[in-house]
Amino acid sequence: MLTFTPLSGAAKSSRTSPLAYLLQVDDIKILLDCGSPDWCPEPSSPTQDGNGVTTESTFPGNNIATNLESGIAPSIDLVLLSHGDLAHSGLYPYAYSRWDLKAPAYSTLPVQAMARIAATEEAEGIRDEDDVGNSEEQATPETGDGESLQGSPDEESHLEEGSYPKTRSSKGKYVATPQEVHDSFDGVGTLRYSQPAHLSGRCQGLTITPFNSGHTLGGTIWKIRSPSVGTIVYAVNLNHMRERHLDGTLLISGAGGTVSESLARPDLLITDAERANVIGSRRKDRDAALIDTITTTLSSRSSLLLPCDASTRVLELLVLLDQHWSFARLKFPICLLSRTGREMLTFVRSMMEWLGGTVSKEDVGEEASGKRSNKRRREDDADEEAIGAHLEFFPNPQVLLQTYSSKDPKLILAVPASFSHGPSRLLFADFAAVPDNVILLTARGEEGTFGRMLFERWNNSQRAEDKWDKGNSAVLNSKVPLTGVELEIFLQRQRLAREKAALAQATLVRNQQLLEADEGADSSDSDSDAEDEEDVERALGLDTEITRADGADWGRGIDTDDNGRQMLSFDIYLKGNVSRATSFFKKSAGKENQRFRMFPYVEKKRRVDEYGEVIDVAMWVRRGKIMEEEAEDEEAKERKRQEEEAKVPEEVPSKYVSTVVEVQLACRLLFVDLEGLNDGRATKTIIPKVAPRKLIIVHGGPAATESLLESCANIRTMTKDIYAPAEGESVQIGHNTNSYSISLSDEMLASVRMSRFEDNEVGFVTGRITTSASSNVPVLEPIHQASLSISRPSPALPREIGARPTQRLPHSTMIGELKLTALKARLAAVGVQAELIGEGVLVCRAGAGDVETVAVRKSARGQVELEGTDCDVYYKVRKEIYGLHALVSA
Repeated sequence: MLTFTPLSGAAKSSRTSPLAYLLQVDDIKILLDCGSPDWCPEPSSPTQDGNGVTTESTFPGNNIATNLESGIAPSIDLVLLSHGDLAHSGLYPYAYSRWDLKAPAYSTLPVQAMARIAATEEAEGIRDEDDVGNSEEQATPETGDGESLQGSPDEESHLEEGSYPKTRSSKGKYVATPQEVHDSFDGVGTLRYSQPAHLSGRCQGLTITPFNSGHTLGGTIWKIRSPSVGTIVYAVNLNHMRERHLDGTLLISGAGGTVSESLARPDLLITDAERANVIGSRRKDRDAALIDTITTTLSSRSSLLLPCDASTRVLELLVLLDQHWSFARLKFPICLLSRTGREMLTFVRSMMEWLGGTVSKEDVGEEASGKRSNKRRREDDADEEAIGAHLEFFPNPQVLLQTYSSKDPKLILAVPASFSHGPSRLLFADFAAVPDNVILLTARGEEGTFGRMLFERWNNSQRAEDKWDKGNSAVLNSKVPLTGVELEIFLQRQRLAREKAALAQATLVRNQQLLEADEGADSSDSDSDAEDEEDVERALGLDTEITRADGADWGRGIDTDDNGRQMLSFDIYLKGNVSRATSFFKKSAGKENQRFRMFPYVEKKRRVDEYGEVIDVAMWVRRGKIMEEEAEDEEAKERKRQEEEAKVPEEVPSKYVSTVVEVQLACRLLFVDLEGLNDGRATKTIIPKVAPRKLIIVHGGPAATESLLESCANIRTMTKDIYAPAEGESVQIGHNTNSYSISLSDEMLASVRMSRFEDNEVGFVTGRITTSASSNVPVLEPIHQASLSISRPSPALPREIGARPTQRLPHSTMIGELKLTALKARLAAVGVQAELIGEGVLVCRAGAGDVETVAVRKSARGQVELEGTDCDVYYKVRKEIYGLHALVSA
């Protein structure tokens, strides 16, 4: 039985992102995608309360987080990631690190890398502006005007009550640390397109295969095969159109728009309806509008701001801009504001085999339009010209303004695309106040974000009565150093924490010394000589050997503890090393007799056992350590230590502040659709061609879902088993099946005839089940005719004289689906001419003038009819038809 439950991104939902679905196949739980929402929605968003504070119960990611945190995450057996953006993979690092989502995860290599880059960009950007802490429950001190101080929640403060205000909980934002992001994606298994993976362990019997979906680099359609429920195809966010850096989806290909044989007619298709009611324009027109806007704005000495994502759809923009810059020979700078931009581009240049479109077939540069003879140069140079040849990288807006003035014309690509945090939001306030600047949106944005508000404002501005002179407020989060009283409070807390740590360390050292003294007092008499010898040698500096001329080994150092005190565990006082002490001999009356013992000497005794003299392993270990330490150069060690300290500068005490600024939208606001997704016409055309037996619709708004449902209902050949579950609603498909294990005997295995069908071998057997005392698995043995007649005698029935008893003939089964085009190709190979006449009819003959013909008809229900006279062509055609099927004979 199959159970499907949307954890987030359900159908008929006002909020379609993120995507996360729980698919249960029998007892195997599969998590399809694990996306994260935008963690910084706008104050006017319904996910925030009246004070502009995100509440836990209404936070956009609370439902998926609650489900995974409540116990679903540890019980999941398999995780499949389809795209490398935050909407599909953003929450996986946090669930892996905090919620014990340790199930095997699979994706393509680009999806793994792009998801890591996108999650790292988000983690560093949000943590640089907001105190999300290292745990869900972390709370930070807050000042009176909503500012929070940075500090560890585990530090115990000895300040007086009321020294600093109450605390603000950061619960609700499930943002992993950058280290957790890298650790989580390191364990994701990678597959290539069309590479089947046969799973083991809890997922024994399942086979997963990734196929190209378009839209993003490495985007995946997952095909899941199960012996009990059949074939499941998970295909969301598809794009059948060929782009500049990607080919279209493999789901539908070819000039006639045929469905790939590997993905046709699945038992269950899970797809999205996000753009089912969107009618898109031609790609040529969209690209022309984008290029014209950029060229016109830069030529008028103004600047453009394009918000973009950190890893996936930004590649299409970069390829398009590089092509235009090379063709038009523009000198204006293209600035990418991203912390991970350089890392992303380095990876893409190393994975050119995953790219499609024009990038993998020609060098995007001067040679593309003119000198074709030198088009194929060194691979490294070609890759660098293909993507990012005119790009400059900046980690934050401050570095950008230091390089280029605000009045210089430039094209700025800033992350994230939602304007919720990071460089794009910090740059927006000053950029929007300049009248001639242009903010160019390339995506609609997630519901509740500032980017979606700008898109809706542009969409509404298509009417003439809309006004653009009204201002808008935005909240800017930042991290600033502490000053004044706040700095004194923070330093006092740090000082108290250090004192407490020093006190704990001193206590630990004192307890350790007491334990060592007790152990020395409780030592056995048999080892007393050896311990005295070692203690004396340690006191005299005999730990590190120096070979004298006579062969004796003497030490060069004296053991000291962390406080510089000499550690002596024997009762001999040495002059010059410790203070004078009272002798244990009898003292004179009225006079203290102070004296020193003479040079101590302990007779070395050979310790032997049943194998001979005992080897002192510690001596050789100490000698090896000395040789290693002497091999290292002290100057090199000091230089290395200084370099490491310089690489990791000490972070200054800082706080997180939120500032409300009034933004005057004096700039122009434009929108060009570059999301790279199927529109409504393509979606409503592809799904009927796939012809699934059952269909589940997810990831769509109410209007889009109803539009797709209505379109499918109007198609006569479309399945009627269509489901659109709401968030948290479970859909059960099929019935519970019981599986049993049985063993075939050697005689049975030798007699059965197997036929190959796809990846399996099928055969028909008739036998008798027997049990054995030595095994719990029953054995299937063949039934012999003699034993069958003896064990089950047939009743004597009256019959006519000379008539034979009726016998049931064996029935054969043919498995597979006949394609007339494939049959025509096979007949041509054996010398039979075939011609398609009409719909579903193939006429076959031996030659052009042969009058003996054979007709092959295929009905709508899949039945195959073979008509013709008794001739050689008939038997040849029948033989080829049998060859295209798996024949299971009884």
